Amino acid sequence: MQYILTENVIGPEGHKLLWVGGFILFIILIWGISVKLKLKSTGQKKYKTPLIKRKRINISVKKDRLYYPDFLELTIMNTGNTDVDIDNPLLVFSNYWISRKFRLKGTNSYNFYPLYLSKGEKHTLNIDLNRFYNHDKSLKKFPRVKIVIYEVNGPRLGSGKVMLRKTLFNF
Repeated sequence: MQYILTENVIGPEGHKLLWVGGFILFIILIWGISVKLKLKSTGQKKYKTPLIKRKRINISVKKDRLYYPDFLELTIMNTGNTDVDIDNPLLVFSNYWISRKFRLKGTNSYNFYPLYLSKGEKHTLNIDLNRFYNHDKSLKKFPRVKIVIYEVNGPRLGSGKVMLRKTLFNF
């Protein structure tokens, strides 16, 4: 003959769990208030690091003339809440099926990439398109220029484009 021995396990009651949770929240609240008062009394400013680090930049590309411009102005502004390390921008002349890519290194034989942009800083680069047109005459027929910005570690941060001449289709 087999006997089955069972035992009822009684867990904590609901109101006891609420009291334990309330006690833990009370201790955390007291600790937070004491830290805040301690910082106020010492006069130190504690610079907070953001909980979610977002690397975000605004890219604007402006041209000096409406059609067939000679100069482009690239402006990069760090609007994220962390600092960004920018790699060499990629200048892409694109036609319908063909694209030519160039890495921008700087101006007047002065290389300033990779560039470190702190939060809220702005960087402006003037690009002379005639230098590229002298390199390859067929680039004058390309209607669109796109500038792609990458971070040094590799992820793409953003891009900006501008139309250099009129086309039937705005691609």
